[in-house]
Amino acid sequence: MTIPILTDLVIIFGLSLVVLLICHQFRIPVTVGFIFTGILAGPHVLALVRAVHEVEILAEIGVILLLFTIGVEFSFANLLQIRQSVLVAGPIQVGATAVAGTVVGAQMGLTWPEAVFVGFLISLSSTAIVLKLLQERAEVDTPHGRTSLGILIFQDIIIVPMMVFVPLLAGQTENLGASFLILLAKAVVIVLLVIAGAKYVVPQVLFQIARTGNRELFLLSIVLICLAVAWLTAAAGLSLALGAFLAGLIVSETEYSHQALGNILPFRDVFASFFFISIGMLLDIEFLFNNPGSIILLTGGVVLIKAVLAGSAGLALKFPLRTAVLVGMALCQVGEFSFILAKVGIKEGLLSAHAYQLFLDVTILTMVATPLLMAVAPQLAAAAARWPLPARLRYGAHLETMGSREVPKDHLIIVGFGVNGRNLARAAKNAGIPYVIIEMNPETVRRERGLGEPIFYGDATQEEILRHARIEEARILVVVINDPAAVRRITTLAHRLNPRVHIIVRTRYVTELPALFELGADDVVPEEFETSVEIFTLVLKKYLIPREEIERLTSEVRANCYMLFRGLMKELGGVSPLRYDLHDVEISTFRLAAGAPAAGKSLAQMELRKQHGVTVLAIRRDGQTFHNPDPHLVLLAGDLLVTMGSPEQLSKAASLFTMAPRGD
Repeated sequence: MTIPILTDLVIIFGLSLVVLLICHQFRIPVTVGFIFTGILAGPHVLALVRAVHEVEILAEIGVILLLFTIGVEFSFANLLQIRQSVLVAGPIQVGATAVAGTVVGAQMGLTWPEAVFVGFLISLSSTAIVLKLLQERAEVDTPHGRTSLGILIFQDIIIVPMMVFVPLLAGQTENLGASFLILLAKAVVIVLLVIAGAKYVVPQVLFQIARTGNRELFLLSIVLICLAVAWLTAAAGLSLALGAFLAGLIVSETEYSHQALGNILPFRDVFASFFFISIGMLLDIEFLFNNPGSIILLTGGVVLIKAVLAGSAGLALKFPLRTAVLVGMALCQVGEFSFILAKVGIKEGLLSAHAYQLFLDVTILTMVATPLLMAVAPQLAAAAARWPLPARLRYGAHLETMGSREVPKDHLIIVGFGVNGRNLARAAKNAGIPYVIIEMNPETVRRERGLGEPIFYGDATQEEILRHARIEEARILVVVINDPAAVRRITTLAHRLNPRVHIIVRTRYVTELPALFELGADDVVPEEFETSVEIFTLVLKKYLIPREEIERLTSEVRANCYMLFRGLMKELGGVSPLRYDLHDVEISTFRLAAGAPAAGKSLAQMELRKQHGVTVLAIRRDGQTFHNPDPHLVLLAGDLLVTMGSPEQLSKAASLFTMAPRGD
């Protein structure tokens, strides 16, 4: 006996495979591919899927798991950091968009209740699509990512009062105030339960389960937490998505968050695909072809209005124009929760059948356009930054002018003051290296500036901000931020403003190396690669491999990585800059220790170049530097030797300059 849903699942997965392969060839985002799959398989085109309701249920699970993983990767501390986005930008975006939708609806001949309801519908954005794309682009932790998330959280909260307010618009006001107060009380109770669970209950429960070492038991407990909190919020009249996000926050506060995330991710990706497919199934192609002009015009109008108003909410937080543009392009679509609100509106007589189908087609087209719009958003932001606008608008109202006397010459510029930026600043301070920091978080800037750090607020993708930091006179620029598009823009701009500056970039994936080197980066540190090297080093230490051997092997691993990259560049037909061909040659500095084998001997006696392949470029002693030193110069303890050689050669020669080990 054939199970209908099983047949439909085979059709969906098979069709998805074909569509996604085609999309991959044309570099079309995966999200758009899933929506196209739904359009083809849906009742309005090929009608391949019959169990539409079951697919919608799977889609709901996908949204729950997606929001749960976002919550796990987040934390209550991060939520407090974006409180301005939730409490300020969120109301501005929703309120302004609702008013604009109401005005447009009234101009189109709708009654005021109907126009207000339309304003409600278009004020919401797609949490699932935006967060999925931000995750794929590694931009959740960027300024525009955090701002977008904050606004989306507010939208997920405000949907509930909107649904309560719909009967008032329809003229049914009975017990409305009492219903709202009851709902508010339920929301407060749920939030208190979530906080208590995150602090006292869940960590203890997960600890006891983790002690068993049973992987299946741990997975089931994580799924139970996710679904239970989502069910609790839904039962209280709040949204499932908000409950799933809160469940993720609970788990994020435990030490088991990484294991939980690893277990859930495969399920999330599978079920989330059903959400996008179910969205595509709703599109009525015949209705679209019968009303192409009005649908395309309305779609363009909705995207434009929402992008401008969401961007304005970003500007209200005093962010630079670039961040505002990125926020606007991320939130310019109509959201999935508008479908739920629209069904309530139909029931109350605020939306006709024709208007509902028009709403569906416009909404789905805005969703389809979102991945493409977010892909071109950095270019649009860069173009907008060149407009002749006031400096406070282009660079952000938090911009503080730093006088030239505060930035010494030949300095280090650090872009980003996260964990890596802080460690680098601390090391530079201890080594006496002059540095300046550019940071986009105004609270961080205010706090650290009060502590004496040479830090100022600014978007380093803007030429004026880099000039504030005196990029023309800097020796090194280090970029350690989580915005891949901004990293590329900063690298390009810095290389143009100062071709001599040494640019060091941290990136997430090895695959980003070619583009960054082409844009002018001198050194790129991929987290993915360096993490594997660190794990490799720890494994060797546990097997008691000698330290010198470990250093030699890690040097070879790094050298081979860049040799592989150079081979790739040749295959692509690019002209390799000199730094690619010399990437296995390093310049390293050693402090000569008292009692080291080289102490008291001349360079000629040591025969460093002949015996070890290492060249001494300079020696610094008592504030004096000897360039291209005389071979007969005797090396003294405390000398600073600037040497050149391959990583392996330098690793072997290091023992000549360090304290000789004592015998047993």
